[in-house]
Amino acid sequence: MCVAKEWVPVALHENPDRPGAEIKVGVSACLLGTKVRFDGGHKRDRFVTDSLADCFQLIPYCPEVAIGMGIPRQPIRLVGSPQDPRAVGVKRPELDVTADLQRYGKQVGKRIGDLCGFIFKKDSPSCGMARVKVYNQKGMAERNGTGLFARELMQAEPLLPVEEEGRLNDPHLRDNFITRVFVYARWKTMRAEGVSKSTLIGFHTCHKYLLMAHDMVAYRELGRLLADLHRQPLEATADTYIARLMRALGTPATRKRHTNVLQHLMGYLKRDLDAARRADLNEAIDAYRRGIYPLVVPIRLLQHHFSACPKPYILQQAYLNPHPASLMLRNSHGGR
Repeated sequence: MCVAKEWVPVALHENPDRPGAEIKVGVSACLLGTKVRFDGGHKRDRFVTDSLADCFQLIPYCPEVAIGMGIPRQPIRLVGSPQDPRAVGVKRPELDVTADLQRYGKQVGKRIGDLCGFIFKKDSPSCGMARVKVYNQKGMAERNGTGLFARELMQAEPLLPVEEEGRLNDPHLRDNFITRVFVYARWKTMRAEGVSKSTLIGFHTCHKYLLMAHDMVAYRELGRLLADLHRQPLEATADTYIARLMRALGTPATRKRHTNVLQHLMGYLKRDLDAARRADLNEAIDAYRRGIYPLVVPIRLLQHHFSACPKPYILQQAYLNPHPASLMLRNSHGGR
């Protein structure tokens, strides 16, 4: 857990029973098993209900019910321009709920300051994050739209980590989304406690290696930004920093960049490990690089060695413990 001068963040996932339970994440209500769909059914997602519910406080949203459409109800679809579609009834085109969904999205966007992420229902004309069907005048559909509620919410909260439940089946996108949620939660904790030059530098210090695994260009840019803290207004710098950080973390980490970070971390142990242990750790990192081991193997070895040979600078790095181990997000053998 990160510790920096004048900044001690809330323990976001140290409770083995409900890790990170104080972190709020919005979710399309049907994914929780709530029967709110147009046909009176649901689309329960077991990863959301069985795994993420133990990590986060999940806040349900169903925009179609919220604007007064019943259960069951007339199904709707997007028609017209992908940039500015309308939401109309499938069987009753005269039913137009475009303005209602947009209004509700704006309303929610103004009052979700405590949310640290959002999981949308894929393909939904209200909640779909991307590739939603939009029908042209000939009745032909192209997957180039965004649900009206989701669009307004993402525009209102551009830093908010968002994802669709379908994409969460990809272990790398899953890891990326949940990592961003925890980083954003740490940021909100720090801002709530009051930002200062030292706390901002401390926050960056804690996330250096995590950032390096995602985007080396941003890693250098943000280092330069904070090097000039005395020349720029603090609040403006903080806003610039978090916007660039969240954009960088939106780029999934790659096997190559992870390997680079692992080798950097190993360098801190070169005087503490004998030749056999150094060779063992180096072999584990190389096996990960070649796709033989999952990331969790070299990570666990590094955690073990840093536990025996504590390095304060390394022990505060979020990279080694970005989210609850119970989610097993780093156990996949896949790589990019």
